[in-house]
Amino acid sequence: MKNFSVLSLFPLLIFIIVFIGSGIYFNDFYKFPSPIAALIGVLVALFIFKGTMNQKIETFIKGCGDSKIITMCTIYLLAGAFTTITKAIGATDFIVALGIGNITPNFLIIGVFIISCILSFSIGTSVGCIVALGPIVIGLSNFSIDSLPMLAGALLGGAMFGDNLSLISDTTIAATQVMDCKMKDKLLANFKIAITAAILTLVVIYFNQPPNAELVETSHNNQYQLLIPYISIVILSLIGLHVFLVLITSIILAIGIGLFTYQFEFIEYMQMIYDGFLSVNEIFLLSLITGGLAALIEKAGGIDYMIHYIQKIIKGTKTATAAIGLVVSFVNSAVANNTVAIIISGPIAKKIAADYQIEKAKATSILDIFSCVVQGIIPYGAQVLILLSLTDKKLGYFDLISESYYLMFLFIITLLVIIFSKKRNSPHLSNS
Repeated sequence: MKNFSVLSLFPLLIFIIVFIGSGIYFNDFYKFPSPIAALIGVLVALFIFKGTMNQKIETFIKGCGDSKIITMCTIYLLAGAFTTITKAIGATDFIVALGIGNITPNFLIIGVFIISCILSFSIGTSVGCIVALGPIVIGLSNFSIDSLPMLAGALLGGAMFGDNLSLISDTTIAATQVMDCKMKDKLLANFKIAITAAILTLVVIYFNQPPNAELVETSHNNQYQLLIPYISIVILSLIGLHVFLVLITSIILAIGIGLFTYQFEFIEYMQMIYDGFLSVNEIFLLSLITGGLAALIEKAGGIDYMIHYIQKIIKGTKTATAAIGLVVSFVNSAVANNTVAIIISGPIAKKIAADYQIEKAKATSILDIFSCVVQGIIPYGAQVLILLSLTDKKLGYFDLISESYYLMFLFIITLLVIIFSKKRNSPHLSNS
């Protein structure tokens, strides 16, 4: 049996403690820069792990420079540029106005859910979706009696739909890279679960929405060409084009549309691309540093240590799949950031998936789904905190979560997929 040591996990625990401790102390889980918290964990690892300082630094640098980490970081940069440019040319506002302007009185809450799904999928961020739609949705509660809880729950669920499924979402990028899974395969596997949860959500909302809704009036221009960059991302990804080419092509299309409408000069779009790069600097640095931290922990036996004890509760493919969800849920509850949770849990999930012959696309989807469900329900997550703050204390946490039907259905359906999946003869690797 391998000689495992809990000390190999100590730097990770320090990272989590610093992250959570600072969040509690400042009453804000995003005030203390997460890359600095990760760097503190790295410093602890450098001083307590065995080997010369040069060897440990070399391991850290190799971890930072791992091809998957660099690929992930580059995709973040391109996704940031895409989001910045599409917002600048008015594409994000057009989607919101187009959706809100077509809501009929009897489908107010259903409309909010659908629009938030589309917007979050388009821009790849749940927080961005909530920030963009939040004030509008909260205002819509004036058009329907007692509708605030359901409106807010619909917005939260729709925002997490895109966070989990979008091709340019941090979580999707991180999950596919750490699991070495193709974006197309993950999307198709994840879509079946997400769309089922979304349909059930629409049904429940329809039969439970408050009466007496009034007509919502708004206007939008007819610049449907603004939808082209978003449509191109979906189509190019589905035909199997590399994500680099997908994002670069979509960025070029967005710039072309902007130049055609004479909104900005060419040099201004170049500045926007750079601004987009800067907008993802935190997740870029965090991914880079945690990649190095993970390499140090792995070399010290930390990953093997966790897998050793996780395997004790695994009895086959089903429990192995559930274990992937359990690990990422635990980490996400600790760090309150689903992208970070995926990066940390990824090596463990990948090892479990390989050992128990779980399909890459399925394992990747489980990893992403569980992280997003947990992120959407923890009271100290950014999504919940922002949404509650927008209601000016008119809505309580439990009222919000109780109306977040999509997250409930997403969790239940995922569990059913795990439980009723076909049993396979998966090898339980010996630890001796």
